[in-house]
Amino acid sequence: MFTTNATALRRNLFGILEQTIKYNEPVSVSTKEGNAVILSEDDYNSIMETLYLTSIPGMREKIIDGLATPPEECITEDQVSW
Repeated sequence: MFTTNATALRRNLFGILEQTIKYNEPVSVSTKEGNAVILSEDDYNSIMETLYLTSIPGMREKIIDGLATPPEECITEDQVSW
């Protein structure tokens, strides 16, 4: 995580934002009042999706089970009737 203070952030805002977006590296900004974190939109959306999915009862376990299932044990397209 890249760390900066509010003064340096103001001086280099555009460059810091570009780097955050390009490399998906969060930026920690320290101020007198506390700290803040700047994330790329992709990272933010990923966090929100993870929070949503893990809020569904039983979903976490289904995801873990799915990750442990070998691809050859998954349903193929010819087994699905749309």
